[in-house]
Amino acid sequence: MPLRRNLLLAALPLALAGGAGAQTYDRILEVRESTHLASAESQERIDQLSDETRTLLARYQAASRQADSLRVYVEQLEKLVASQETEKRELQQQIDGVSEVERDIMPLMQQMVDVLAQFIEADVPFLLSERRSRVERMRELLVRSDVTVAEKYRRLLEAYQIENSFGHTIEAYAGDLERDGEAREVDFLRIGRVALFYQTRDGEESGTWTPEGWQTIDDGYASAIRQGLRIANRQAAPDLLLLPLPAAPPLAAPAATGGGR
Repeated sequence: MPLRRNLLLAALPLALAGGAGAQTYDRILEVRESTHLASAESQERIDQLSDETRTLLARYQAASRQADSLRVYVEQLEKLVASQETEKRELQQQIDGVSEVERDIMPLMQQMVDVLAQFIEADVPFLLSERRSRVERMRELLVRSDVTVAEKYRRLLEAYQIENSFGHTIEAYAGDLERDGEAREVDFLRIGRVALFYQTRDGEESGTWTPEGWQTIDDGYASAIRQGLRIANRQAAPDLLLLPLPAAPPLAAPAATGGGR
């Protein structure tokens, strides 16, 4: 009995120790499992942070490239603005210069119209109504505010060019000739600015303009004038015309200069 009791007493601590060890083992397993779970969660968090870092890095790199592009673009815009400012100043200088030119050219154009009018009155009297009307239209154009100076100058040059063209063309036109207070319908033949002839419709009278006025000419020139009219009207081919030409006015003698001994 005593031996059996002792064995029971000895087995009791072992049993108690085995129960405590089981609890400790379970606790260790729980801690280990918790550690593994925490480690997995930490690794997942690390992976998530790594993905976010890569994403942020990619965004930063893209923003950096965009910033570089914007910096280059801004530099180009600054150069463009500087160039435009320079061009603006130059244009303003040109505008100021144009204003000065306009102030100078307006009196010149008025003078040109006056000279043209005087020239027409002193010239051979062909198409006087048409040429005088052109001068009057130019006078009206010069005072219009809705027409640019450039257009006025263009029209004035055009009028001069028309007058200049009369010097090397031949022309036939119908009109009224007034002589001795009587107006008769005649055909005029203009040969440049060298000569101006007329012939009545019935061909009975022919004449020419001279510095002294209209004068009749010999009937022997009537056929030549008729031929000239046909040539001017493009009814006949150009041909040699034998017609009288007015004598040129004598040249004025040069004024004496400087007294001799």
